[in-house]
Amino acid sequence: MRTAFHHRLGTLTEQLGAMCAMAGEAIGQATVALLNADLALAERVIAGQEDVVAVNARVEENAFTLLALQAPVATDLRAVVSGIRIATDAQRMRALAVHVPEIARMRHPRNAVPDDVRRHVAEMGEVAEQLAGVAREVLLDQDPRRAAQIRRDDDAMDELHHQLLAALVDPGWPHGVAAAVDVTLLGRFYERFADHAVQIARRVIFQATGH
Repeated sequence: MRTAFHHRLGTLTEQLGAMCAMAGEAIGQATVALLNADLALAERVIAGQEDVVAVNARVEENAFTLLALQAPVATDLRAVVSGIRIATDAQRMRALAVHVPEIARMRHPRNAVPDDVRRHVAEMGEVAEQLAGVAREVLLDQDPRRAAQIRRDDDAMDELHHQLLAALVDPGWPHGVAAAVDVTLLGRFYERFADHAVQIARRVIFQATGH
């Protein structure tokens, strides 16, 4: 029974890692689609949301089977409950990645990102993709020390977000209200994506330590 439990728990962890990888790939492709006004790529990122929803359904089925049939306690129970919550975070990351190409699609064939802030958006996309990768590594390695470091990695995203907002509130902003709204939303999407990656790391810490 214990062997079967740990095998299924290992499968659950692999599924969660796959969800993080899917989110990371999506935010990377979404950023490229946005900055290049690439409608075809934008549509592929949007359509890919169905794949992560399917993986999430398998995660939930696996987790609830563990709860119902194995009645885990202590560390094992934390692992299963944390897994359910991590799946929610990872699915939300993938959904936030979809919002980025939706703006690109809405403004196509124009580029939704003014030249003044392209660098900020590009760097936010890079940091978001890196954070998703770290979240995946933390999950697979179950390393609470590395998980604690991701909080510091998130500081780079916060700084980029502050710089982006500073550009938007500059009295000399020449691109109008619609562009300002688009860029504000984009900044929020990237920031929230990073926040969910940090939350995954916190859940790994809880899973390992109970705190």
